Amino acid sequence: PINVFLVTIVLNELLAIRACNQRLEKLNMVIETFFSEVGTELLTYLSDCDPHLDEVRHRLVITGEWTEDDFSGLNRFMEGYSFDIDASKVDMIGLSVFLKEKRNFLLRLLENPVLLEHQSFTELLRTVFHLTEELNRRKDLSMLPDSDLEHLKGDLLRVYKNLGSQWVDYVHYLKRSYPYLFSLAMRTNPFDQNASVILTR
Repeated sequence: PINVFLVTIVLNELLAIRACNQRLEKLNMVIETFFSEVGTELLTYLSDCDPHLDEVRHRLVITGEWTEDDFSGLNRFMEGYSFDIDASKVDMIGLSVFLKEKRNFLLRLLENPVLLEHQSFTELLRTVFHLTEELNRRKDLSMLPDSDLEHLKGDLLRVYKNLGSQWVDYVHYLKRSYPYLFSLAMRTNPFDQNASVILTR
């Protein structure tokens, strides 16, 4: 009876681990879809409006030789980095059109129950959706007063900071699990101005 009991415990533990890994895989597929559809392009645009990014851009260029320590260091750097946005450089109309086109996609992601297990990514989606709504509810984005631009800057920064941190975790996961997807992520790095999807060597 004791042996049967122990075997049952071990089997239950293995099944629980397997179920957890399956949920994690589904979650990462959702995150991959987000960056493919919205995240990478949005992060590229927002980072281009960061007036201080050129000073630290070299720290954000990830290569195939990166180790676990390199990613840990980048995570620490992102936590301490003073994200900034020059609101005068932001094409509010173009950004609004882009996000409005992705609105239904973002809503479907928010409805996905698997995201309940990833609080930080769920928070990212909320910030992107909130920015979408803020822009969508303004009738004329070309004539905004400075006070309103400052308010929108806060929403943009919230998205930028969450998006940057999630992107690092996403690329780190690809490095560990999917080398071919990691290769594409490096060649479309939103922080790398020299990134090109076309291989030249």
